[in-house]
Amino acid sequence: MSQFTLNLLQGAVIFNFSKESAQELQAEISTLMQSLKAASSKVSSSGSRPSPQKSMEYQYTGDVFLEIFCNPNIYPSPFAAKILITLRDSRIRLTSEAELTQLIEDLNLYLES
Repeated sequence: MSQFTLNLLQGAVIFNFSKESAQELQAEISTLMQSLKAASSKVSSSGSRPSPQKSMEYQYTGDVFLEIFCNPNIYPSPFAAKILITLRDSRIRLTSEAELTQLIEDLNLYLES
């Protein structure tokens, strides 16, 4: 298990995170990206609005508890999307927001190392 750096809107947090869990999160994000693209699509040719997409709720339990949440229905594009992050252990709880694109970049860097 190695250290994962997650950059937030202001600051960063570093915690132990397994490569396997990072790959699972990457797969969840891939699904989320599809949902974001579907939710942001313009009115279809039939004139109806796109159907609501399911939110992403990722949870990891290891040395810390990590929860990442994103509702794809409220962002105009995948590049505007933000994620809500909760990171806690027995002594501290951090709740913050980060850009989805930053999380993707952080995961890619972590998995390449």
